[in-house]
Amino acid sequence: MHEHVTKLRVRYAEVDSMGYVYHGNYASYYEVGRTELMRNMGSSYKKLEDEGVMLPVIHLECHFIRPARYDDEISILTRIQRFTRTQITFSYRIYNQNNHLINEGLTTLVFVNRSTMKPRKAPDWFSEMIEKGMED
Repeated sequence: MHEHVTKLRVRYAEVDSMGYVYHGNYASYYEVGRTELMRNMGSSYKKLEDEGVMLPVIHLECHFIRPARYDDEISILTRIQRFTRTQITFSYRIYNQNNHLINEGLTTLVFVNRSTMKPRKAPDWFSEMIEKGMED
C-alpha cells in the first residue's frame, strides 16, 4: 500500500485568533501530504501536468478531533485509499507531536485533460505505479 508521512511545523499565519489552526488550512495540509506521497513513489504532479494531465479535487471530507496550535509539529499520514483509471482517493490522518490524532480526512481527485478539462484515464505509467504499490 502506498503511504507516506510528511512532517510540518504549524506557522503563525495558519492559526486563528484562538491560536488554533484555521479549519481551511487542513485542505492545504492534505495537498502537501499527497504531493509528498507522489514524490516518494517516484512521480510528481509536475510530471503529470507536463503530460497534459490535471488532478482537480472533486470531493473533500475533513473531521476535526483536536486542535493543532501554533508551532506544533504535525505529521500527515497520507495513503492511497482507492484508485480507478479515472479517479484517485487519498486518506489523511494528522497527528500532533504527542502522537495524538487531531484530524482525519479524505480527498478524491479526477484525472482531466489539461486543455479540455474533460475527464480522461490516468497515464499508463501512473496506473502501473499505483497498482504495483497496492499489490505490495
